[in-house]
Amino acid sequence: MKDLVFAPSRMPGLAALGSLVLGAALVLAQAIAASAQSRPDTFAELAEEVSPAVVNITTSAKVATAMQPGPIVPEGSPLEEFFRDFMERNDPGGNRPRRGQALGSGFVISEDGYIVTNRHVIQSADKILIEFFEGFELEAEIVGTDANTDLALLKVESERPLKHVSWGDSEKARVGDWVMAMGNPLGQGFSVSVGIVSARGRALAGSYDDFIQTDAAINQGNSGGPLFNMDGDVIGVNTAILSPTGGSIGIGFAMSASVAQNVIEQLRDYGETRRGWLGVRIQDVSADLAEGLGLAEVRGALVTDVPEGPAMSAGIETGDVILSFDGVEVDDTRGLVRQVGGATVGKEVRIKVFREGEFLTLKVTLGRRENAEGAIPASANAADPTSGKHLGLTLSELTDALREQLGLPETAEGLIIQDVVEDSSAYEKGLRIGDLILEAGQEEISSVAEFEAKIEDTREAGRKTIVILVQRDGDPRFVALPLESG
Repeated sequence: MKDLVFAPSRMPGLAALGSLVLGAALVLAQAIAASAQSRPDTFAELAEEVSPAVVNITTSAKVATAMQPGPIVPEGSPLEEFFRDFMERNDPGGNRPRRGQALGSGFVISEDGYIVTNRHVIQSADKILIEFFEGFELEAEIVGTDANTDLALLKVESERPLKHVSWGDSEKARVGDWVMAMGNPLGQGFSVSVGIVSARGRALAGSYDDFIQTDAAINQGNSGGPLFNMDGDVIGVNTAILSPTGGSIGIGFAMSASVAQNVIEQLRDYGETRRGWLGVRIQDVSADLAEGLGLAEVRGALVTDVPEGPAMSAGIETGDVILSFDGVEVDDTRGLVRQVGGATVGKEVRIKVFREGEFLTLKVTLGRRENAEGAIPASANAADPTSGKHLGLTLSELTDALREQLGLPETAEGLIIQDVVEDSSAYEKGLRIGDLILEAGQEEISSVAEFEAKIEDTREAGRKTIVILVQRDGDPRFVALPLESG
C-alpha cells in the first residue's frame, strides 16, 4: 500500500479550510459573547425613565363594625361624663363607621391624567388617592371598570401635564425576554423588580384571559402596576400571583397589553366595554371529532348551538367548524372568543366554515355581547316511543311523560339515554343517563330508526366515528363515538 502523500498544489486548499474552520469558531465565540453582553448591566436608566409615570394607589371605604357593649354607668353618675369622653377618644365599641384601606399600583397613560389599574384594587372604594413618584398626591375618579379582565381606568385632574408611558406590542414578547415590574408591594412604595417572560398565553379564569407569566417579583400591592419591556413600553398589567404563602415565589401574571389596551380604550371612550358578539355556542375540535366530521386538520371551533342572533342571520349552522374569523385562522374556542370579543360592534366580518365536507365563506355583522341574550331554538314533536341499544347506549324516544319527568319543553325532540355501558367508549366520552341526543351525523334525529340509519350512512362513507350532538342541562356539545362500540 502506498503512503499517502499530499501534493504541493493541495496544501493551500487545506490551509484555507483550516482558516475557514478557525474563522467560523471565532464568529461563533463572538456571537456567544454578544448574546451574553445583551443582558443589561443595570436597569437604572430604564427605571429612572419610567418611574414618574408609575403611581401608588390608596383607596378607602367606610366599613361597618359591630356594636360592642361599653361599661354600664348609671345615668347621672359622676363617672358618666368620664366614660363618655373615654369612649369617644378610643371608640372601642365601633359606634362610628371606620374606614378600611387598600393599597395597589397603577400607571399613567396620558398627560391629561388617565391611569390604568386593576379593578379589584379600587372596587367598592369611595375615595381613591393617587401618589406620584415626585411626591404629590391627587384624588382620582373611576372612569370605568371591566370585571372580565379585572381592569379599571381612573382619571385625575392636574394643573400640569403628567409624565406617562405608552403601550407596547405584547405579541412580540418572547419567552426569555427581560421584563421589569414596578409598583407598591406590601405598601412599601415605589419598587422595581426584574425577571424574564416565563410563559405566554396563560389563562386563569376568564374568557378573555391572555396573561404573560413572569418570574419578576410581584407581591400584594403590585396589582395594577406595569410590566415593562426593555424599551420602556408597557406590555402587561400585573394582576395576580400563584403562591401557597401569599408572597412571590416567581410565578406572577400580567394581563397582556394586546387585551388591556383595547379594554382601556373602550372604557375611556364609552365608560364601559363593547365587545363583539357572534352568537354561537362552541367547543374545541378533538382528533376523533375531526375524523368523524371529515376534517383534515384538528383545529377550529365546532358550533354546538346557534341561538337567534348574528350567526343565525348569517347562515351559520350547528355542526359548522369555524376555521377563520375576519382573516385570522381559528385554532381553538379560546382564540375565537378573544378574536370576536376584540372586534368592533357592528363590523361585518368574513367567517370561513367547514360544513359537510365543504368550505364556505359567510359574512356576519357582529352584535354586542353585553346586550346579547341566548336562546335555544325549539324543534318539532317526537314520534311514537321505541327504544334500542347502539354504541354502548340504551336509547329511548321522547314521550310527553319523559319530557315532563326530565323538565324538557313540550316541543323537545331527540333520543334520551336510558343506560350507558360502563366499559364503552360512550361512557369514557362522558355520556350519562338522562343526556339528550339531538343530532347524529350532523342531522336532527327523533327516532331510533333514524339513529340506526345515520350509523349505516357513516359506515358506508368509510368513517370510523359518528359525531352526535348531546344536550345536558341545556348545554349542547358534540361527541365522536367509534362505530366499533356496543
